[in-house]
Amino acid sequence: MARLSQDLHRFFIEEPPYQEVTLAQVLELAGERTFGFLFVLLSLPSALPVPAPGYSIPFGIAMFLLAVQLIVGAKTPWLPARVMHKSIPLDRVQGIVKAGIPWMQKIETLSKPRLSYICTNRGGQVIIGLAIALMAISMMIPIPGTNTLPAMGIFVTGFGLLEDDGAISLGGLVLCVCGAVLSTSILYAIAVGGTSLYDWLKIVVKNLINR
Repeated sequence: MARLSQDLHRFFIEEPPYQEVTLAQVLELAGERTFGFLFVLLSLPSALPVPAPGYSIPFGIAMFLLAVQLIVGAKTPWLPARVMHKSIPLDRVQGIVKAGIPWMQKIETLSKPRLSYICTNRGGQVIIGLAIALMAISMMIPIPGTNTLPAMGIFVTGFGLLEDDGAISLGGLVLCVCGAVLSTSILYAIAVGGTSLYDWLKIVVKNLINR
């Protein structure tokens, strides 16, 4: 089976079959990889270090629904018809895919089936599903800083799920924990005042750059 970066490049860049893209069309590409495939694809716009406004909330809702299905042991993902048939202009999808492929290729060089039980047994899938559900909720919060790191956690965790690579999924779960800490600190700072971890990190980075 071709790697995800190769499939996406062929489907969206080399031989785009449509001028607009829907999730229903994309699922034709997924084959048996549906859950991991969808988590990677839906988290990609928010996980990239480039502006991609407008995706966090709708894709966060979709990933939350998928995570719940993973938790309860569903074999085939389900999303509302309105989501499955919502069209996105091809040029917008191509821009996201082009920006995301280099990151996918870096992970693919490290990825191989290992610790597969983390991705395939029910206990591992429940833990992964819970982590992704929490990160998806964070992505739905319309506050700066609460979506990029959680989306990165979903992206890496989903990639491990896609490749049956438990080691990569564990790395993604670590990112999810970091995302949860960051989002919680932002919400706490808003509720009671003070500096959030997000603001503190911005100050640290700014000071390092200005040295």
